[in-house]
Amino acid sequence: MQNAALVGARPPDTGTSTGSALGLYAAVARGAFRRYSTYRAATLAGTFTNTVFGIILASSFLALWQARPNLGGYDQSQAVTYIWVSQGLLVTVAVWGGGFQDDVQDRFRSGDIAVDLYRPVDFQGWWLATDLGRAAFQALVRGTVPMLVGALVFRTRMPEHPLTWVFFLLSVLLALLVSFGVRFLVSITGFWLHDSEGVRSVMLVVSMFFSGMLLPIALFPGWLGDLGRVLPWASLVQVPTDVFLERASGAGLLGAFGFQLGWAVALLAAGRGAQWLATRRVVVQGG
Repeated sequence: MQNAALVGARPPDTGTSTGSALGLYAAVARGAFRRYSTYRAATLAGTFTNTVFGIILASSFLALWQARPNLGGYDQSQAVTYIWVSQGLLVTVAVWGGGFQDDVQDRFRSGDIAVDLYRPVDFQGWWLATDLGRAAFQALVRGTVPMLVGALVFRTRMPEHPLTWVFFLLSVLLALLVSFGVRFLVSITGFWLHDSEGVRSVMLVVSMFFSGMLLPIALFPGWLGDLGRVLPWASLVQVPTDVFLERASGAGLLGAFGFQLGWAVALLAAGRGAQWLATRRVVVQGG
């Protein structure tokens, strides 16, 4: 496979207005939504898998909380609800990675990433819009169906205040931005490594553990719990689920949003910086 060196490869400045740019990104997001909605069989299979695993994990949590009531500050219904909310977030915020990463990796391998760099649109913004469209579809199907099944089969705790639903959706949006920031940085390594699969594998393990997907971070012992609470991955599952369970209010709720927003801004800025470095001197595999 040949290598093609691109020196100073970056999109030209087209002077696109803010309004038309937002319209373009909205169109990209709608296109991604429609694209994922065509994979009906895969979506149904994934939803069924999420539901089955949710039932298994919820049953395990019930047994654990019967032996250790109020473990980690959660009562039994909160613990079961935690499982179902986390199952709904798993694919929506791409805890396992994926989404636009698969497309970017394929374009590295084919060399088409060079074309992406010369599009009259921001590289990071394009893929963020794509990921927002993907997440919107996944939230409607793989996000809601497992939670509905869980509410029918188990005794769960729904929010007591209507505004909590708004706060929860805001937290999920911030979780998605943090997730995108991490995944974008991982994908950008492909400009130097040609293949980011190794980095993605490491991030999958880290994300599953420190996001609270396997266990609430409140159950982590000592310094491990302290570390988990300040890392960005806590924004993906732990924070939105605690918002849904109304474990934070007032200043605590603002602190949760601030934590997510801070990491989102930091990671997106880091991705912007990595993109700037990559487009100054890039070796693209393929072509």
